[in-house]
Amino acid sequence: MIRELKTLIAVAQHGTFAAAGQRIGLTQAAVSAQMKRLEAELGVALFERSGRAAVLTQRGQETLQQAQALLALYGTLGASSAGQEVATRVTLGAIASIQRSLLPNVLARFHRQFSECRTRVVPGLSLALMNQVDAGELDMAVIIRPPFSLHSDLRWQPLAHEPFRLLVPRQMASDDWRELLSSQPFVRYDRASFGGRQVDRFLRDNHCQVRDVCEVDELEAIVQLVTNGVGVALVPQPSAIRRWPAGVRAIDLKEHTFHRDIGIVHRASGQLSEPALALAALLTQVATATH
Repeated sequence: MIRELKTLIAVAQHGTFAAAGQRIGLTQAAVSAQMKRLEAELGVALFERSGRAAVLTQRGQETLQQAQALLALYGTLGASSAGQEVATRVTLGAIASIQRSLLPNVLARFHRQFSECRTRVVPGLSLALMNQVDAGELDMAVIIRPPFSLHSDLRWQPLAHEPFRLLVPRQMASDDWRELLSSQPFVRYDRASFGGRQVDRFLRDNHCQVRDVCEVDELEAIVQLVTNGVGVALVPQPSAIRRWPAGVRAIDLKEHTFHRDIGIVHRASGQLSEPALALAALLTQVATATH
């Protein structure tokens, strides 16, 4: 029922099943099905059945308040023991490359500064993590900047501006990226991710016809595939990578270089706890020092 209660709160925030679904990554039909299931379990009508707007009934308003209180309590489960105060918890979403590079050092420094605080790192793709921040399920997330405007309640804090390179097996001598893209098998950065969409747009804008052999979201896996001679790939060069693995070579796209922007997405600062604000500041500080 926790999932349904979170969806109920999203519907109340955004006004319609469709808008709520867009924010939490569900179809309108899935939101509708969850709300019908919740009404059946509770035995009450939560919404007025007229028009497209999701108007809560009186019982629906009462249930919404109870859901908000219940989810706040649910978020503290496991955070305290008898005779101790509940510890502050910061929930942080992060894409895979950030979890391996920037995050370990940042969290180590954070926990030295806030020894009483607990953190939870949630993995995922940028779009899903952004929606979780918007729905209040995460305090913040480190993601690739989306190719559209953020919701007015969200804030963006830049961390890195990472150039894309054409990655090829070391033994390939050519530096002609157009010829390599057209002649070699292509390991594609997953188009479900914001970074993958950037690659797809670059290929279209430059009229490059590629022969897909594999589509992967994990950048480390893409590098390994290129190392093993499966194909070539367009990948961002994270700030933490000063030297590529010995089995690959990165070709500069020169004036055609495009970038992915990495940053923190969070709700307005007034909605963040002191530890959450400190964690965001540490992320920015460490990212700046890495450049």
